[in-house]
Amino acid sequence: MDHFELKDGMLHAEGVPLARISAEAGTPIYVYSAATIERHVRVFREALAGIDDPLIAFAVKANPNRAVLATLAALGLGADVVSGGELKRALAAGIPAAKIVFSGVGKTAEEMALGLDEGIGQFNLESVAEAEMLSQVATARGVTARVAFRVNPDVDAGTHSKISTGRADDKFGVAYDRAPDAYARAAAMPGIAAVGVAVHIGSQLTDLAPSRAAFERVGALIAALRAAGHAIDSADLGGGLGVPYNPAVPVPPSPADYGAMVREVTAGWDVRLIFEPGRVIVGNAGVMLTRVIRIKEGKNYPFVVLDAGMNDLLRPSLYDAWHNIRAVEPNGAKFVANVVGPICETGDTFARAREMDQVAAGDLVAFMTAGAYGATMANTYNSRGLVPEAMVSGEEWAIVRDRQPIEALIAADRLPPWL
Repeated sequence: MDHFELKDGMLHAEGVPLARISAEAGTPIYVYSAATIERHVRVFREALAGIDDPLIAFAVKANPNRAVLATLAALGLGADVVSGGELKRALAAGIPAAKIVFSGVGKTAEEMALGLDEGIGQFNLESVAEAEMLSQVATARGVTARVAFRVNPDVDAGTHSKISTGRADDKFGVAYDRAPDAYARAAAMPGIAAVGVAVHIGSQLTDLAPSRAAFERVGALIAALRAAGHAIDSADLGGGLGVPYNPAVPVPPSPADYGAMVREVTAGWDVRLIFEPGRVIVGNAGVMLTRVIRIKEGKNYPFVVLDAGMNDLLRPSLYDAWHNIRAVEPNGAKFVANVVGPICETGDTFARAREMDQVAAGDLVAFMTAGAYGATMANTYNSRGLVPEAMVSGEEWAIVRDRQPIEALIAADRLPPWL
């Protein structure tokens, strides 16, 4: 459920007409609903009822806007970060360092030092080589870092290949059968305490069976590690729970179904569970608002040419992702069209032969379920400034990231002395 609804014939974000935002802030622009974020946190937390003191660490990569993170911080969430930049964003938004988990396969010594100096809760390590580097950095600082090894369980998540992360040939994690050796070697390293196990098999998961299989392997590994003398007190089960994009395909499992499965599989583990939800918290909490530049005649279907491009919303081009495309002021008519942006690439195509609300030049269009992996993946291709973002709370709204002027892009260039 979200808080984007038609009222008096116009699509609103909570109590604010989207047309009002576009009139004052222009297009394209992302618009987030605070009430939807708050509801999704509540639903996810309720799904984990009966689990003792879980840490819900929001996957910052899904939406790193500081207003979004501050909203989540106020609700008591932690953060899962994958870069020094995301770590600084989480801290700037008020998320306590103790609730921050640092994941990612390519942490540098400088990023490790930043995490140690800030006192974050845990590092999720992806190789013995990474453990050796963190050991050196921590020892030089005279501190001990809590760490978990991310284990690759060789489980296919059944999602898009580019967002599957738990197969044997994926770049993430320590191979499951090599994990005992990794923990044995880490136990001899100063400056780190390997007290957790982590797993994450992919994003936009639409079936609980792969997660169950991965978690069962984690449970067996925890038992084996304890039998070998390792004091394991936490298990990070990752994130990836899917959200509904296309009404024509089955709805993904609910957080309640996910929570029930987790309680069943983890019974008796005697660890603190960590979760890294991202998309399921913010996906339906955001839309991308754009305007039709013109309708262009096509051989089979007309082209709806928008002022938003693949640089503003990359998912359809990168993943063939499906977003519901709605007219902000629908007239009740439908037509079949190709929906494209202004970027000089054929890949700048949002939909082909899509039955959708009939629109004309100047009309506003909303891409639904764009709150996750939308603005955060935007870029400046074709010398287009980064897309702005707004947040709505009830009857109020505010810009939470300014539109980037082209002058700022040009000013960032530096000419060499010979020019």
